[in-house]
Amino acid sequence: MTGLDLTGRTAIVTGASRGIGLAVARDLAAAGANVVLTSRKQDAADAAAAQVTAAGVRGTALGVGAHAVDEDAARRCVDLTVERFGRLDILVNNAGTNPAFGPVLAQDHARFAKTFDVNLWGPVLWTSLAVQAWMGEHGGAVVNTASIGGMAPEANIGLYNASKAALIHLTRQLALELAPRVRVNAVAPGVVRTRLAEALWKDHEDRLEAALPLGRIGEPADIASAVAFLASDAASWITGETLVVDGGAMLGTAAAAEAGVAVAP
Repeated sequence: MTGLDLTGRTAIVTGASRGIGLAVARDLAAAGANVVLTSRKQDAADAAAAQVTAAGVRGTALGVGAHAVDEDAARRCVDLTVERFGRLDILVNNAGTNPAFGPVLAQDHARFAKTFDVNLWGPVLWTSLAVQAWMGEHGGAVVNTASIGGMAPEANIGLYNASKAALIHLTRQLALELAPRVRVNAVAPGVVRTRLAEALWKDHEDRLEAALPLGRIGEPADIASAVAFLASDAASWITGETLVVDGGAMLGTAAAAEAGVAVAP
């Protein structure tokens, strides 16, 4: 990420203890933003904030323990952010989960509820709180972490993909409702080297990379750069959009199918 200046801005990144969320927090702080990193446990949030600080960034990093769907914890986090830094300009709804593997009709209600609670209700909750606390009056930018899986059906992760398809639509809906003060966009990663996506790449990385037009799976930094762009003034005339960052996977789905590999995170 180069050329983006977020000096004086403040951001919250949910699900930021590792992977894409941690990389996003690092990029935002490197651009000068103060960043609040959330995780389910305070220890994990503190450790992530320490990693960001150790990277020699310009902004301040603060860890807060807050589960993505715990309304009281989310409210405390938002209030603490505004109290500590005086503003909340950027919200990155990155927390996600995928407890359901296999056909959609093989899933039970518990897996369905957890998937949609974290992947869809979480962004609604945090965005609502951010708008109430600061953005509604002062403006801001929201970036949701969706998935290319939300753009096409795929075996075994259909419930996760359905939640991401809903998040893509939600992004457009909120962009309409919150304009002109608040911009709302999303990124749609392909397979990225994260723990959440491990089952999609760990045992067949070579085959997967051979099926991708750009010849490699993604790294968290690839997604972080896109998020930082959408959160910055460089994207000031962009709202309601979903930016695909997938190494060309959506172009190469035929080759991927022949190789027998999944392309969604």
